[in-house]
Amino acid sequence: MKELKDIQNIYFVGVGGIGMSALARYVKLLGKTVFGYDKTPTKLTDELINEGVDITFIDTVSEIDQTLLDPTNTLVVYTPAIPENNRILRFFNAENFTVLKRAKLLGEVTKNTLCLAVAGTHGKTTTSAILGHILAECNMPVTAFLGGIAENYNSNFISRGTEITVVEADEFDRSFLQLSPDIACITSMDPDHLDIYGDRVSIERSFVEFAELISKKENLLVKKGLPLEGKSVAVNESADYEAQNIRIENESYVFDLKTPSDLIKDLQFSLPGHHNLYNAVTALGMAISAGTPTPCLPKALRSFRGVQRRFSYKIKRDDLVLIDDYAHHPTEIDALFQAVSELYPNDGKLIVFQPHLFSRTKDFADDFAESLSRFDEVLLLDIYAAREEPINGVTSEWLCDKISAKSKKVISKIMLPESVQKSRCKIKLMVGAGDIGVEVDKVTKYVRDER
Repeated sequence: MKELKDIQNIYFVGVGGIGMSALARYVKLLGKTVFGYDKTPTKLTDELINEGVDITFIDTVSEIDQTLLDPTNTLVVYTPAIPENNRILRFFNAENFTVLKRAKLLGEVTKNTLCLAVAGTHGKTTTSAILGHILAECNMPVTAFLGGIAENYNSNFISRGTEITVVEADEFDRSFLQLSPDIACITSMDPDHLDIYGDRVSIERSFVEFAELISKKENLLVKKGLPLEGKSVAVNESADYEAQNIRIENESYVFDLKTPSDLIKDLQFSLPGHHNLYNAVTALGMAISAGTPTPCLPKALRSFRGVQRRFSYKIKRDDLVLIDDYAHHPTEIDALFQAVSELYPNDGKLIVFQPHLFSRTKDFADDFAESLSRFDEVLLLDIYAAREEPINGVTSEWLCDKISAKSKKVISKIMLPESVQKSRCKIKLMVGAGDIGVEVDKVTKYVRDER
């Protein structure tokens, strides 16, 4: 392909995706003319349009701007979430345009930078958001592409310079093997995306391949216990980067960070849960590896406000707490339970869960049931299909039968606000990676009596 600097027009197929929109914002900043297609309007696409991106929501070739029809001056980027029968994408392929997956463009963008890549089946977005924020607050020349909306910036894109890039290294369809990272971490290697990989061994092998992209093993940070060579990361356990002396003060963690060469005392971090504390230690370790001055780290970490839909408080009162979270894997639900139990040990807990993908629900049904059964009440929404066709017998009713919680049922979205309000549990969590985020706002207004 031609160098990015020599291409004026870029068309994003699936421009409203969280990763795609960050890239669209980046190339717009470079002065490119940016176009895109997505299936439905969202808050993100509204923002992109306001920023000057030309977006259509109609999948037909006639919607393609005439100025884009020169294959030598137009680059097409797509997300794997786009179906193969998409007419716009098929047209560009048939007419011999340069067509790249999102990960390939991300690899090109980061190639001539100090690239910090965050990999793992859990924790990528929070870790990369903490890392991007720390670098920005410490005046490092960073561009960060995030898989979620960072509260500090109300954006999935941080731009403070172009010498350093922070990216999420996505294991889905082996996308992360397109990157050229200089510093990286692997937060977890739990099996996921088995519709792509088939089995645990294959996904672990893929992470090993990713780890081999890092030439200097001191620049690879790995969760302690993973079978990989690199610097270890742990919480309350001996490691190269370790959170020690952990306590809770004013609903925030305070801890000491041991590094291979230093001890930084009394760091403050406001996100709940040991999984988030581990994410913070990992981000700090990567920032230090990138040469960030350590005196600025405490203030930078203390000012991090979180990521939308990652333990996001929608209501926080003495009599009611409503939390929105993206957890969509049993391990993530376990981490969520640990966090909420540490903060609210004596209060009843309701979880509203929308399973994400038929294949994931089928592959981890027993694990989901065990994780969900730890809550006092469970409400299940129908499975969010995303890119998949239904699997015979795999339904939310089938999953519900496996759950041992005393109060459990499958519920429609229409009945959801009233059912959440009626729950006697003080702590109410709305959880999942599908479109449950849209329902959160409806439920919030209903239980606040703003309807």
